[in-house]
Amino acid sequence: MKIRLEINQLTIERPKKRWRIYFVVVAEHPTDPDKMVLTTLPNNPIKVSPNQDNTIHFDDESPGSEGLLLLKRTMPPSKELNVHFYVRHSRSSIRSAANALHDIAAELGMDALGPIENILDTNIPWLEVTKKSLPHIGKALARIPDRDLGFISMFERFGEEFSSDGEVDRKKTGAYCNIVYSWAIDVK
Repeated sequence: MKIRLEINQLTIERPKKRWRIYFVVVAEHPTDPDKMVLTTLPNNPIKVSPNQDNTIHFDDESPGSEGLLLLKRTMPPSKELNVHFYVRHSRSSIRSAANALHDIAAELGMDALGPIENILDTNIPWLEVTKKSLPHIGKALARIPDRDLGFISMFERFGEEFSSDGEVDRKKTGAYCNIVYSWAIDVK
């Protein structure tokens, strides 16, 4: 069984109407229990303009439309998965996700083990980090001169609620953001 995590909608609860949004995702390593993997996405920040009313829709509800894929992997034996999600506003008009990932790696120092690709069924670069670095990631992000808009724990325990249709939508708030996301089980 494969599980997947997608973002469907993000709403920013601040009066400002122009943003350059990117995300930092930290997830359990799919094969090494002593490691985590970390990435930033999308490659270029999402520009939010006043006509969007501080809401980004990743799933437009048309047939076949899906949200922004964060990860896809095999179901862990424990049927639990820990994922941390940070929403950031880039204060630099030229910052890319690769720059942010490099800055995070530099801040984590020896706990950043290096880049890894072709992991979690995504075609984006990830950074392997030690599991003991998890409490320090927030501190590393605080040193990067971008604005923190919120942290959301997307921890999931895959229980009986997934047996009916295989997908569960969640809505959570973190600091200045409300997020709607979906966990799904693919039996293919």
